[in-house]
Amino acid sequence: MDFVSVRVITHDVERLATFWEQVTGLPVTRPVPVFAELRTPAGTIAIGAPATVGMLGDAGPVPGQNRSVFVELRVDDVDATWERIKGLVPQTIPEIVLEPTDMPWGNRSVILRDPDGGLVNLFTPITPEAKAKYGL
Repeated sequence: MDFVSVRVITHDVERLATFWEQVTGLPVTRPVPVFAELRTPAGTIAIGAPATVGMLGDAGPVPGQNRSVFVELRVDDVDATWERIKGLVPQTIPEIVLEPTDMPWGNRSVILRDPDGGLVNLFTPITPEAKAKYGL
């Protein structure tokens, strides 16, 4: 089994696609107005309008209601990433939850919210153990 993607359902696909482009510096493809994708070497962040899950009825995800999931991206240098993205507040990034901080498990993280309130952790492994976990 291979991990392929996470899909975030939103009422504003373009706003969320722009957020991911600006935060990651990677291009987002927009094949149709109700769907976009940010592809990374490890997997894809898909962005879909409610219409993309309409067949699920009441069992479908509700936009803007994520209270239990982090999207986490390993970056080469979280401090350099922080310097690049902190100017995106508040136009693109509505909230910085945690400025660069060393975590007890060996990562240095910046945590922010996406425009729909979802949490995003940008991190760099900094201890030998954390680096080994990722083959660094």
